[in-house]
Amino acid sequence: MPSGVQEVFRVYPQTTSFDEPNEIVPECLRKDFIEASLIMTLSPKASAALSRRCLQSILRDKAGVKKGSLDREIQQAMEHLPSHIAGAIDAVRQIGNFAAHPMKSDSTGEIVEVEAGEAQWNLDVLESLFDFYYVQPSLLAEKQNALNKKLADIGKPPMKTSI
Repeated sequence: MPSGVQEVFRVYPQTTSFDEPNEIVPECLRKDFIEASLIMTLSPKASAALSRRCLQSILRDKAGVKKGSLDREIQQAMEHLPSHIAGAIDAVRQIGNFAAHPMKSDSTGEIVEVEAGEAQWNLDVLESLFDFYYVQPSLLAEKQNALNKKLADIGKPPMKTSI
């Protein structure tokens, strides 16, 4: 290492182990997710803060929650989510709080930091939410439209329920 250099970081090209969200996901959410995934190894704290922001945007966009604190919005959304997702979304808030608010450990007195595995978990949860709220409904609607066209072609009424 050159004299006086403490650490070396690769700035470009940035890489991530996460795929870009499906194009059906709104651009603002895609951008936050991509940024959170790119910064995760360099700053889990920054990644967690972006994930928290992304979660709140998803809930306001798709879960029909009343605008308020993220804690209250999560409580409203949990009632309508599959249990495996509902149980994980509060983790995004809690981990994001470590990033946004300096909290000290009762046992050590040190500020609790966001760990890389926690930031990664947040991104995993966001991927599940993207799939639940955006990707799967879109895929199912495409399939339903194709079936309804086929039914119409043979003189049958469309499916009884719409996705």
